[in-house]
Amino acid sequence: MQTKDKTDKNIEAIAKLFPSVLTESIKGYDALGKPIIGKSIDFDKLRQELSDEIVEGNEERYQMNWPDKKKSILLANTPIDKTLRPCREESVDFDTTENLYIEGDNLDVLKLLQETYLGKVKMIYIDPPYNTGNDSFVYDDDFGMNQKDFSDANGQYDEDGNMMFDIRQNSESNGRYHTDWLNMIYPRLKLAKDLLTKEGVVFISIDDNEVDNLKKVANEIFGEDNFIACLIWERAFAPKNDAKYISNSHDYILVYSKSINDFKIGKLERTAEANDRYKNLDHDPRGVWASDNLTVKTYSTAYDYEILTPSGREVRPTDGRCWSTNKERMKELVKDNRIWFGGDGNNMPRLKRFLSEVQDGMVPISIWYNKEVGHNQEGRQELKKLFNDKGYFDGPKPIRLLSKIITIANLRDNSIVLDFFSGSATTAHAILQYNAQKNVKCKFIMVQLPEVLDTKSEAYKAGYKNICEIGKERIRRAGKKIKEENPEKEADLDTGFRVLKLDSTNMKDVYYNPNQYSQMALDTLEENIKEDRTPEDLLFQVMLELGELLSSDIEEMVIAGKKVFNVGGGNIIACFDKNITEEVVIEIARLKPYYAVFRDSSIANDSVATNFEQLFETYSPSTVRKVL
Repeated sequence: MQTKDKTDKNIEAIAKLFPSVLTESIKGYDALGKPIIGKSIDFDKLRQELSDEIVEGNEERYQMNWPDKKKSILLANTPIDKTLRPCREESVDFDTTENLYIEGDNLDVLKLLQETYLGKVKMIYIDPPYNTGNDSFVYDDDFGMNQKDFSDANGQYDEDGNMMFDIRQNSESNGRYHTDWLNMIYPRLKLAKDLLTKEGVVFISIDDNEVDNLKKVANEIFGEDNFIACLIWERAFAPKNDAKYISNSHDYILVYSKSINDFKIGKLERTAEANDRYKNLDHDPRGVWASDNLTVKTYSTAYDYEILTPSGREVRPTDGRCWSTNKERMKELVKDNRIWFGGDGNNMPRLKRFLSEVQDGMVPISIWYNKEVGHNQEGRQELKKLFNDKGYFDGPKPIRLLSKIITIANLRDNSIVLDFFSGSATTAHAILQYNAQKNVKCKFIMVQLPEVLDTKSEAYKAGYKNICEIGKERIRRAGKKIKEENPEKEADLDTGFRVLKLDSTNMKDVYYNPNQYSQMALDTLEENIKEDRTPEDLLFQVMLELGELLSSDIEEMVIAGKKVFNVGGGNIIACFDKNITEEVVIEIARLKPYYAVFRDSSIANDSVATNFEQLFETYSPSTVRKVL
């Protein structure tokens, strides 16, 4: 009989935008003097979310904390001056594919994808470093760097042309052992969450070393209410006799939704073993059935009543339990022959569930045995089969495991799947196989750091210089094999991928820091774009900035001798050639694109520059004009 607490409503609204700022505090005391705990907002953390500087504040509250946590939040929000450059020669079906393979530090890549893929990814699967004491982490996220140093930290190359990263082993002797791992994973998950659709879901593989920390971090980022399950995968099929105490044979997969009320889990196909549990003991014309318990633990006096069995015995639920339905509904079920009292009519009643009514599939259980989803050795053998019996990668996940994950993620046709710790690209392989089996066109985005391989490794000796080269080759070979196995579907299968590589911005430093240049230097500046950048490099930068999918169709046209890009069926039309005349501007305007993009040095002369806006106002006034 009270109006709603507006403070609680405001707390709910803020928590939806920033789940990590939700905490608990004492709201008062009851009649016995016990504290009443309620939801509150951590204003220091909210200030941090809304600030581009480190905010100090009181630490005494219920929360998970570690050194540099605020800095890792700041890191997730810090802008970068980088871009993605296309690499046609390493791609497959570049002009027609809708799949992406992106090389580079996933933190930077996730930042670059924020505008274009915000709320567009249906499923994320990642298999991050487990922090076993032997893992190597990438430390380009040095909190002491200024913005320019931060942007330039990666992008340096060795004498063989390999990108150099600051990679160090995170051993257990490191005083910041868990801290370094948490500072690595936190900003990446924070950025990844924003890419998910409302009904999106994320799966994260992990083991005992960090599962507790990961769950606390994921609760904070995704919201504890959006936790779905902690799955247990039996990854090993045999014990390790050299284990010090107990041979661990399992890993975990944490599952979170973007919004628990919008996510609908995909059901698993029914197995013959599951169907065999259904019998027809009373020859019911509706077919085979299985009996189910009719009592529940949530006690209610209205649901606690006597039932008379066909044999004449009166029965009630056991102490502390009640029936799952009310008395009137129970009478209807008995009349409809949906209650089983046993062969002699003297047993406790049980509900008959007919197989014909549950054909939509089975609800997944939380323990996944390797006989059903594969084990680590199966994953290794799958990779070896593709690479002529060569084991180039340690610990790849089996395809059957990813296939089950994909099924319960409940993908739709054209759903986007992201894996930003791509490794050997098992996720991409599984998506290609899923598309062939289900006749759908789900798309993948793989992100992997091009970490240089050990020169003594078998893979390096075979010609693979970094992890990305193995991943890309796996997708090529898997795609070819899937097409060979499905010749009737070959024309409809997209087994290609566009390769994009993270690099420093296409723009010269003066573009971002003009105040650091003298007027004389600015007057003599002829070009604000780096000399080694191609028109296609500029195009993909524009696609990122204008929210165009990086897999969109790109048509090349020639207008008055100039190369023109038509992206997304006229959504973006761009021309980066020099000496663009009024004729070119008019023809582009007549195409009525949503965006028309040129480079600053493109315009042929002052006359064209003067008339530029008027030409668009005449032929396509609604077109948004952009100049690099």
